[in-house]
Amino acid sequence: MALSRDTILSRLRSEIAAGRPVYDALCGTGITGKMAAKGGADMITTHILAYFRMQGLSSMAGYLPIGDANAITLEIGERFLINVVDDCPVIAGILAADPTRDMKVFIRKLIDVGYDGLMNCPTVALIDGNFRRDLEDTGMGYQTEVSALKFASEQGLFTKAFCTTVDEALAMAAVGVDNIIIHFGNSSGGTIGSKTVLDYEASLKRTQSICDALKVDFPDRIITVHGGFIESPEDFGSLLEKEPRLDGYVGGSSAERFPIEESVPKATRGFKSVPLKR
Repeated sequence: MALSRDTILSRLRSEIAAGRPVYDALCGTGITGKMAAKGGADMITTHILAYFRMQGLSSMAGYLPIGDANAITLEIGERFLINVVDDCPVIAGILAADPTRDMKVFIRKLIDVGYDGLMNCPTVALIDGNFRRDLEDTGMGYQTEVSALKFASEQGLFTKAFCTTVDEALAMAAVGVDNIIIHFGNSSGGTIGSKTVLDYEASLKRTQSICDALKVDFPDRIITVHGGFIESPEDFGSLLEKEPRLDGYVGGSSAERFPIEESVPKATRGFKSVPLKR
């Protein structure tokens, strides 16, 4: 049975009130979602970026025209994730700019398969330059994400949004999005991490400016961060020291890729180290 928006918000606010950060795990497989929930994650989220990440590829493959982002999210949830994650909200990441779908019809389909909430991933917010301007000019820009999450919120779904600027954050908050996620860009670290990421100072500045803006008219919004330089709990803690208004962290590579990159080679080396007895 799907968890209501009020139930999810009540749980998240209880965690925050108890001094525990909200932890949202972006998972591309049933096993990582299942184990993240077992470990105490407050939300499990899936989308095409997580799917490609768990095939050993860069999550940025999700921004290339090599897969149907919305079909993949639907299938992961319906067949592999919702049925193995117990009593933890499962959130769908959608490509709202998809011009081949009626997003209202598609969102209802996500509700029917059992998703508890919605977010904008892949997001146009991570695209810049001429390509971004072309998307905006041709009706496939960030506003499609705002509109989709507005509709989802009106249907009673829990909603959260990737944002990179104050304007994006305010636009999402204004249509009722519950959780604003400050995105620092592609993650560093591991075997396929980006070599060029938003550094600590730039990430802190982005965080402070968005927190400042939200706290004026939308003080009840849950604010979390994702990506960039954050590879470990200690990295998140260092940001929290400078910006205590944050409510939590959204892990992608740090939620599943980094742990697997460490544990699988370790297990393999362990078995290879056992000497034969001939």
